[in-house]
Amino acid sequence: MRLHLGIVPVIAVALAAAACSTTRVLGEDEYRLDKNEIEVNGDSHFKTSSIYSYIRQDAGSSGIFGWKPFMCVYNWSLKDGLFHKLGTAPVVYDANATAMSISNLKTRLDYLGYYNSNVRAEESKSGKVVKVKYIVDLGKRYVIDSLCFDVQQGSDFTEDFPLDSANISKALLGQYLSEDMLTDEVSRSVSFFRNKGYFDLTKNSYSFEADTLSSGIATLYYRIKGHSRSESEEFDRPLNRYSIGDVYVSRPKDLKFKEKIIRELNMVHTGDIYSETAVNNTYSRLSNIKAFSAVGIEMTPTDSSSVDCMISLSPSRPQGFKVNLEGSTNSTGLFGVSPQISYYHKNIFHGGEWLSLGFSGDFQFSTKDDTRATEIGVSTGISFPRFLGLPSSMFKGPNVPRTEINLSFSHQMRPEFTRNIFSTSFGYTGVFNRMKNFSYQLYPLKVNFVKLYNLDSEFERTLLGNPFMRYAYQDHMDAGVSAAFYYNSSSEIVPQESYTSHRFTINLSGNLLYLFRGMMPKNDDGFATIGGSPFAQYVRAEYAFAKSWNYTENTAVAVRLLAGAGYAYGNSSTMPFEMQFYAGGASSMRGWQARSLGPGAAQMNEMFSIPSQTGDIRLEGNVEYRFDMFWKLEGALFGDVGNVWNFNYDDEFNEGAFRIKDFYKTLAADWGLGLRVNLNFILLRLDFGMKLIDPSLEEGSRIIGASQWLKSGYNAFHFGVGYPF
Repeated sequence: MRLHLGIVPVIAVALAAAACSTTRVLGEDEYRLDKNEIEVNGDSHFKTSSIYSYIRQDAGSSGIFGWKPFMCVYNWSLKDGLFHKLGTAPVVYDANATAMSISNLKTRLDYLGYYNSNVRAEESKSGKVVKVKYIVDLGKRYVIDSLCFDVQQGSDFTEDFPLDSANISKALLGQYLSEDMLTDEVSRSVSFFRNKGYFDLTKNSYSFEADTLSSGIATLYYRIKGHSRSESEEFDRPLNRYSIGDVYVSRPKDLKFKEKIIRELNMVHTGDIYSETAVNNTYSRLSNIKAFSAVGIEMTPTDSSSVDCMISLSPSRPQGFKVNLEGSTNSTGLFGVSPQISYYHKNIFHGGEWLSLGFSGDFQFSTKDDTRATEIGVSTGISFPRFLGLPSSMFKGPNVPRTEINLSFSHQMRPEFTRNIFSTSFGYTGVFNRMKNFSYQLYPLKVNFVKLYNLDSEFERTLLGNPFMRYAYQDHMDAGVSAAFYYNSSSEIVPQESYTSHRFTINLSGNLLYLFRGMMPKNDDGFATIGGSPFAQYVRAEYAFAKSWNYTENTAVAVRLLAGAGYAYGNSSTMPFEMQFYAGGASSMRGWQARSLGPGAAQMNEMFSIPSQTGDIRLEGNVEYRFDMFWKLEGALFGDVGNVWNFNYDDEFNEGAFRIKDFYKTLAADWGLGLRVNLNFILLRLDFGMKLIDPSLEEGSRIIGASQWLKSGYNAFHFGVGYPF
């Protein structure tokens, strides 16, 4: 039996790690803490995650499905050295930490409303390893049955308190009594009244007392008092409404910014009743401009009913560069590198206007022959901090919409053809004010001009005999509208916590032009043309859902589901090539290079020297298990399933057609390993994907065995920036 040489190092490392000990460096009376567990009695719906973080001693990374290879590496050496730096030290069990954990858990359970809970710990030792189970018997809970209010008399607050009493009753009556719930109620109430002018109302103004009964019900005494002016005073300071006095703006002389724009962004105006929301919105609006390194708003009371506002602005570095890089290669010797560099100016016209200028490239080449494909692009855009066409007074929330105008040009040189694409767009971007995690992009105008020339003679003959491809690869104009809507629960560049995201995009093209087709000349195929080129008409939509579950501080599972479809009609018989879907690459099916999978069960189109497999439909699912290794390094184990297909226009030229009854038979699948360098502000990623199911192979031989994973044509390397989803 022959053993593929490439797998020998993998086997050697696996055997070495499996044979190592995770307790070798421990002293005679020391144990390694392997795992903490929590068992809760008394409420089957209680979430242990709400108290798990209150355990004082963390067992550390759970490793790869419980296997701890980097703790093994640490134990390869008894002294400080290379292996100690590369590995992960074992957690030495501390019984005192367990006792403190029990106390912490009891305190937390009281805070959550489980009074007089009982917590005990059971140690389970096996050799030099110990597991700790915390057994929780939940305490008694009390339902708030009635409320009694005690509010300061003889002030403005006495008149305004009834405005919120119904909300208080709704928030508290029938709820379980807990300090956690009362803390939330105080935050809600303070926010409500500080938006009604009560500048000096704070959380310290509130106090509660509960009268509990053995039957499990409680009467809650709800008290709100003012503050004394000094510790020696015995009376409460009246809670009165405040109005805005003078408003000042402080900024350095070298900070060039239009006064008019500051006035439009400011929501705090002289004479208005004080509103905490107006202050916060002003802070957010000025910060979102990104022309300031720091925004400060200081409110200073001048008497018992007036407060002045000082807005201080500090300049930020107005200009900078951004760099991005993706790369991939496979065992057939085909390399792909996609660099991007962009210049930006955040205050080009001294009014928060963003100017961007970008250069991009996509270079693919083979190490085995002279096959090359090159794409070079340049783009520029200007973004204004307002919704052009509508008055600024219509937008009063914390987020300011922006108007964007973009231009770009792309020059593509492939062995089969050369193509130029000129694009322009006009639209709006922003965040929904009442849903801060939802953002949008609306483009009422998007136009592409596509010109092909220098067609290879063989490629041109193929197009003449294949109408499906000929219509996709032709000069055309693409004019229409588009919209994109996003939801992301995390705003971090490299998320550290669980997150959820949704993305929906839709493009409509050619419908307005179609109304005037009778006035346009027709080409030989009967399609209306502008300047000698037909205009494209289609609808294209795509939806992606991604979610990450961080089970512990060191491990997470992330999934993504993606579906998209595009349909040509009217003045088009096929989707333009640049709008078709493709699979494979650094953020898709990672066992394949970009554009090398599908459509359906179709084999690689030999007409293209560089893969160019596309389709009208895309379905994909991805799952990734992420775990910490050591230092800034993270590992990943992933799997992808999906493909692209065509609509069944014509069976003769469409072997990759999508059919509901059996599309699952042409799903591709891969798995792989990933290595990431997480620097918090950026994440560098290297993924190695191996094919599991290749639908382009003959039926009966589409499942790829382990002996082929490292062979030529069955794997691919990908380099990228950021998580793939």
